Amino acid sequence: RSLMPRTLEGQITMEKTPSYFVTKEAPRRIYNMSRDTKLIVVVRNPVTRAISDYTQTLSKNPAIPSFQALAFKNVSTGLIDTSWSAVRIGIYAKHLDNWLQYFPLSKFLFVSGERLVSDPAGEMGRVQDFLGLKRVVTDKHFYFNETKGFPCLKKPEGGSKPRCLGKSKGRPHPKIDMQVVQRLQEFYRPFNMKFYQMTGQDFGWD
Repeated sequence: RSLMPRTLEGQITMEKTPSYFVTKEAPRRIYNMSRDTKLIVVVRNPVTRAISDYTQTLSKNPAIPSFQALAFKNVSTGLIDTSWSAVRIGIYAKHLDNWLQYFPLSKFLFVSGERLVSDPAGEMGRVQDFLGLKRVVTDKHFYFNETKGFPCLKKPEGGSKPRCLGKSKGRPHPKIDMQVVQRLQEFYRPFNMKFYQMTGQDFGWD
């Protein structure tokens, strides 16, 4: 709370930290600070997420083992190593379970990472509705950047430079063997199905 800006009546203070969702102590601490907190969780296909996570680590440390070596405890049996954070983070149902001990589902909005790229205005409309805000951000605020492969944000008045995601986003992923990808898809499928049931939302990852 001490790190938050002071909020006046009628204002909303927002804070973003990706690791909250997967940190065991976070739900209890946030609940103790304010049980009225609204929670927005952006999720994407866990297989793509794991490869993206690996790509980011690889860019900082090119000497790390291959994706396959890190993803499997045992390649021949196809046993996935869930202790590797890139894999563990994508088991969304497990993390959500932890949060539901403290917050009801009504306090959550689950945003699709895929739809955030294909229909940014639609997803931002849902976010604004969830927060009880007027729909100010609309499709005229976005344009698709071919180089990045992501939508970028512009001020419709054209007053300032468009805001695009930083250099670390939109990097080309290394080529991963299709069998490795399929094995990971199989691994995540039951967790994805449970997550769809828990949230009442089908994210279409299968």
